[in-house]
Amino acid sequence: MNMSAIHALARPEVPALPAYNAGLSSQAVRARYGVSEIARLASNENPFGASPAVARALVDLALQVGTYPDANCSALRAAIAQRSGARPEEVVIGNGSEDILQMLCQAFLSPGDRVLTQRPAFGLHEIYPRMMGAQVEALALTPALGFDIDAWCEALAHGPKLVMLANPSNPVGCMFDADEFARLLAAMPPATLLVLDEAYYEYARTAPGFPDALAALRAQQRPWIVLRTFSKAWGLAGLRVGYGIASDAALVQLLDRVRTPFNVNLAAQAAALAAWGDEAHMVHAVAETVRRRDAMAEALRAMAWPALRVAPSAANFLFIDLARPNGPVNEALLARGIIVKPWKEPGFESFIRVSIGTPEENARFLGALAEIASAPA
Repeated sequence: MNMSAIHALARPEVPALPAYNAGLSSQAVRARYGVSEIARLASNENPFGASPAVARALVDLALQVGTYPDANCSALRAAIAQRSGARPEEVVIGNGSEDILQMLCQAFLSPGDRVLTQRPAFGLHEIYPRMMGAQVEALALTPALGFDIDAWCEALAHGPKLVMLANPSNPVGCMFDADEFARLLAAMPPATLLVLDEAYYEYARTAPGFPDALAALRAQQRPWIVLRTFSKAWGLAGLRVGYGIASDAALVQLLDRVRTPFNVNLAAQAAALAAWGDEAHMVHAVAETVRRRDAMAEALRAMAWPALRVAPSAANFLFIDLARPNGPVNEALLARGIIVKPWKEPGFESFIRVSIGTPEENARFLGALAEIASAPA
């Protein structure tokens, strides 16, 4: 059967969807470029890794893999609820926060519904709504690579059904401060569902002015959900655990109708509980990462690279405008064993996103970029 016949069987929205760009693996780079030392600076992973408590929690799980995990993630939901001030029934757990994004789109979006988000964006903020046939409006950044609060308020006045808002932004790193967030809420129609993606919350909360979104939203009579993850600051990217705190248990009950029954595996639940119990490890990793991020941004701005720009970041990465096509620079970095993420969205083909890694990885990246800058064009 040929491709056109297969496409004819599919829902009309599906063939046109772009594939999510997950980037190259370390193994692929080693094989393709013949390098042994790899600096993984593309996926915003935590170079400090998970708490040592996670390894201890996973030691004996091999004896339990023949049993299903708790389908309701009861212990983890209770722990998150206790610290966040929510009720357990207002918490949903996912196989990464993108699992919850998919549930939200499946539960609430129909063909023709309007979704408002930012561009550039985390790819799934556009892919999942379009998968359901929704129409996505993506707002532009300001010339200074920040959120355009006036444009957001104007677009909200037209009543989107659902808002996908990442604060801070991925891939840019910019953020809405508390005053701007209050303006957003005031401009948002009461029936619009706000999906606030705070994947980088633990880093952003160290930034002056970052809003306490849960406190602000709990004072609102509107549907909302705040998404966070164990993949970044908690160091569990390989196990895939995300969570959402919702305005109401009824919203979580609807998500339960569309989620797979055992969507968070046994090891992931145990690891997340162990990590959650060692907040001090996370806080130390975040503080040191923020310090390294600011040092790297300063070094980049001082680099002899004409017109290079670094977006303001409240996350664990930097979004860098190279002022030249990013493809050749990315290839030159890969040849040196350095993996970053070149942005491919139209209008951003000169940008790369680089995660903050170990001091050695950060130094390798800066040194390589300096070499590329001085190489003949």
